[in-house]
Amino acid sequence: METYGKILLIAMPAFLLLVLFEKFWGMWKGKDTVPVNDMISSLSSGITNVTKDVLGLSIVVISYEWLYSNFALFQIQATWLVYVIAFFALDFAGYWTHRIAHEYNIFWNNHIIHHSSEEFNLACALRQSISSIVKIFAVFLIPAAIFGVPPQVIAIVAPLHLFAQFWYHTRHIGKMGFLEKIIVTPSHHRVHHAINPEYLDKNYGQIFIFWDKWFGTYQEEQDDIPAIYGVTRPVQTWNPIKINFMHLWLLIKDAWRAKKWSDKLKIWFMPLGWRPADVAEKYPVYKIQDVYHFDKYNPFLPKGMLIWSFGQLLVLLLLISYLFGNIASIGAPDIFYYGGFVFLTIYAYTELMDRNPNAWAWELLKAAYAFYFIFTRGDWFGLNADFPGALPVLIAYLGISAIIAIWFSFRKNEVQFAN
Repeated sequence: METYGKILLIAMPAFLLLVLFEKFWGMWKGKDTVPVNDMISSLSSGITNVTKDVLGLSIVVISYEWLYSNFALFQIQATWLVYVIAFFALDFAGYWTHRIAHEYNIFWNNHIIHHSSEEFNLACALRQSISSIVKIFAVFLIPAAIFGVPPQVIAIVAPLHLFAQFWYHTRHIGKMGFLEKIIVTPSHHRVHHAINPEYLDKNYGQIFIFWDKWFGTYQEEQDDIPAIYGVTRPVQTWNPIKINFMHLWLLIKDAWRAKKWSDKLKIWFMPLGWRPADVAEKYPVYKIQDVYHFDKYNPFLPKGMLIWSFGQLLVLLLLISYLFGNIASIGAPDIFYYGGFVFLTIYAYTELMDRNPNAWAWELLKAAYAFYFIFTRGDWFGLNADFPGALPVLIAYLGISAIIAIWFSFRKNEVQFAN
């Protein structure tokens, strides 16, 4: 996890710069596809995901190393051709993992966050799950294990395969000629993120589009059918932590409320969206019926709050960079305590963006959590030792953040009244 943290120290600022470039490019072209509130939510989701991954907060049911040691029929050297084979194997596994996430209730919870934005831009590519605690991805790599692709090759290729899925989350690139027949392009992926009936649950490919063509899930983008983005049961929040678990919570409630024991069990493995008839009738859930006529989630936020929320994001990026760069020296269990602060921070300022009247309480909880470690240890996980003078700055930030959160929380009614 330390190596992945080092990689992210380079990847995170690169992704942020590309997101900001798309924002300013759209403004310059008169087609801004990156609303600030949506961008902050998406980037915050990305932070929660990489924090979870770096801290290793997941359970791997079957590891690729185990598959390799038990199923490999050949022993091959890590040549350039093996890396190519590994890339194709990862993409094949990615197609099926992605498709299953869209087709079964129990797996959708791990993927809903990625589709939760009602926009389509580079930032929404970073909306990745923290709820995928149990990972089954390696099961689909059995063919690679049988043919002896070494685990170290998979370990190198996997991050490259993941990062290569970033660029096509944009509306600023049209169709790309002959490449449309080979790789996943922005046009293909716009279809995938769309909730239009004609586009729903199509184009699962991650790098190569021919999987969809071979397995019957391909749909071309139509000029006369503009893509509408989001999920048919809108999430109605900027808080990525809430989004990660809202489908799971619905399944739990539906299973509890269902009268038939068979329904309590099968709801988890039924097609996405299925609910027991008695539960659906008694506890209806809002679903978009006309994708061309619905209100996007966009609570009024004063410009000052947007600026402050973006500032919170930037401060958190600096603090998370310190964590990723010093995982070994901070050590366990302190890295998990640090991770708790990251999640609390995101929860607090996204609740404020949602205009939750209790957002100030989350901000105070975050401050109290941080001050506990600062005052009991005399430092923030070694930050002041590495950067003398950083601790007073952090303390000042925590105090100012709490004051501003309280001010915005109790100013809410005045703003609504004024409008």
